[in-house]
Amino acid sequence: MVAEFNQPLVTHIFTADPSAHVFEGKLYIYPSHDIDHDGPTNDNGDQYQMEDYHVLSMDGPDAPCVDHGLALHVRDVAWASEQMWAPDAACRNGMYYLFFPARDKDGIFRIGVATSASPAGPFRAEANYIDGSFSIDPAVFIDEDERAYMVFGGLWGGQLEKWKTGEYQADAAEKEPGEPAFGPRMAELTEDLLSFRAEPQEISIVDEAGQPLLAGDEDRRYFEGPWMHKYNGKYYLSYSTGTTHKIVYAVSDKPFGPYVFQGTILEPVVGWTTHHSIVEFEGKWYLFYHDASLSGGVDHKRCVKFTEIQYDEQGRILPVQL
Repeated sequence: MVAEFNQPLVTHIFTADPSAHVFEGKLYIYPSHDIDHDGPTNDNGDQYQMEDYHVLSMDGPDAPCVDHGLALHVRDVAWASEQMWAPDAACRNGMYYLFFPARDKDGIFRIGVATSASPAGPFRAEANYIDGSFSIDPAVFIDEDERAYMVFGGLWGGQLEKWKTGEYQADAAEKEPGEPAFGPRMAELTEDLLSFRAEPQEISIVDEAGQPLLAGDEDRRYFEGPWMHKYNGKYYLSYSTGTTHKIVYAVSDKPFGPYVFQGTILEPVVGWTTHHSIVEFEGKWYLFYHDASLSGGVDHKRCVKFTEIQYDEQGRILPVQL
């Protein structure tokens, strides 16, 4: 069956958090794989019990979506204990890299990397997580000059607020509403994409007057699920607002920002979480996202979808109409 806009790409498994890329002339999608269970839901994300990854692909937006099967399982990651959450992928020198978060043996989220000669996997994990990594939702962007960057981080279950001192603090609290909001973290990657060149930096997201977005500004502030892409020479940082369930974006002239808030891409979908990626394929741009419609609204049983997006003459992304 051919793929259709705003319909589940696959229905035989639950999928979420799609990271889409063009590799070898095809669209490859790297989602998380939701486990079909009926356990309790909480703000720590215990219901998201994912333990492996499948890779999806399409020859084009009008082609069938193929599930390439098991690509990596938590049992094959020496440092990880559970919760293989939203991944991303990259390619360099004919090698494919899968970046993924998981809890280490102490229950702290770290970010690992696995490699394969094929974009479909299977992937072989490195022996340890990336030194200096923490939190969740890695997204890797390779610029036109071949410099590679990872942006990452998520609040609540993603533990980002627990790192505000630079060290993990299990009892760390969120910021007060009037304080500048947490920003995602970003680090340049080494040539082999296996390490950080330097300690991750916090990215500032500001309003049009240059003032940092505040923690209480839940319609605009960063929560999780970052994605980076480039359009007409500008860097676009898009992300989830979490509690208000939107995908929004900000723009900068430089990879490390600051990023100026622009607006909303996607209004709330069915289910609590929202997570996305943006990719160009044969001159058109597509938004990949998920919702919980396949399960009738169960937050941890989601499905990946996609649709086309448009830009106006000023480079603003037109809000998606579902």
